Amino acid sequence: MLVGVCDFPGSYAFPPVGYGGIERWLWAVAVGARAAGADVHLLGPGWLTDLENDWVRRPVRLEDITAGSLAERELRDTGYDLLVVGHEYPSLPAWARTWSELDCDVATFQHSPVFQHADAAFDGKRSRLYCYSPEMTERYASHRPIPELAVHLGLHEEEPPATAGTDLVWLGRIDDDKAPHIAARAAQILGRRIRIVGPVFDKEYVRLHEDLLGAEHVEWVGELGGTAKTAAIAEASVFVYTYARAYVEAGAAVFGESLRAGTPMAALTWREGTCAQAALCNETGGVAVVDPLEDDETAAQRLADAIQQAEDLDHRRVQAIGMQRFDPVRHFQAMVTRSC
Repeated sequence: MLVGVCDFPGSYAFPPVGYGGIERWLWAVAVGARAAGADVHLLGPGWLTDLENDWVRRPVRLEDITAGSLAERELRDTGYDLLVVGHEYPSLPAWARTWSELDCDVATFQHSPVFQHADAAFDGKRSRLYCYSPEMTERYASHRPIPELAVHLGLHEEEPPATAGTDLVWLGRIDDDKAPHIAARAAQILGRRIRIVGPVFDKEYVRLHEDLLGAEHVEWVGELGGTAKTAAIAEASVFVYTYARAYVEAGAAVFGESLRAGTPMAALTWREGTCAQAALCNETGGVAVVDPLEDDETAAQRLADAIQQAEDLDHRRVQAIGMQRFDPVRHFQAMVTRSC
């Protein structure tokens, strides 16, 4: 099987180091495809040039190709079986036109809870949309979505053997949508230290919650990548996951990152059917489902209970489940099942 993994214009590299969403998923699919025995081409100019030493890199984007051009004929003659792409592209007329000339399958994963697809973008067979959680599957029901947990990888993020960690860790972009202040309060309730890892996206949010986020039990780490990022997760006793009441998590890279590192999770959710319920089980973490009408203090109390539940879990068992549930090879094989 020949697989083309397509980049897109963006501010992060392909593959990314540290923060990134769809970029990390595309790299995980490429890695999983090659490990499963497929031939893989990295399509687009965004892929790091030093990958050419080990990968086939073709710096062309389908949406830029002119109808009937030599570039189009060369792509068609290459004989791709599957293209993997960011979720917007099957609805982009220029991209879809070139894809239609290639006579191959296309697969993508929904990483946005609000993007509106063209009516004919997916048929569930030749063109397939994958969604992480029941709530995401329901949102995109008209596009015949297929339930599947996403796998995300960055450069140099190989996980060490699981060990029981010490402090708590929270990782993500720091803004109102991700609500790390509730994680800080839950740690404070338990008398625990918590490390906040990630880039600040909203300085006003940080200022608004400076009493909690600037408390003595909170350590600000900043954005980490590669082995440092993996170590920050692996060395924690529990990964604490939060988000705001109105926010919908679509792709949720952190669940796979934490479980693969052997770190159990304590997740705050405001409803059933979210990524947390899809990714976790009683052997990998605790989920606090809180009525969104409750205040932050109640949510933090419930999250503190989930942290205590997660701390009793076996880190080695968590890692074993994580390596299976978020295995790039398994993920790729799931995505090609309907094209074989």
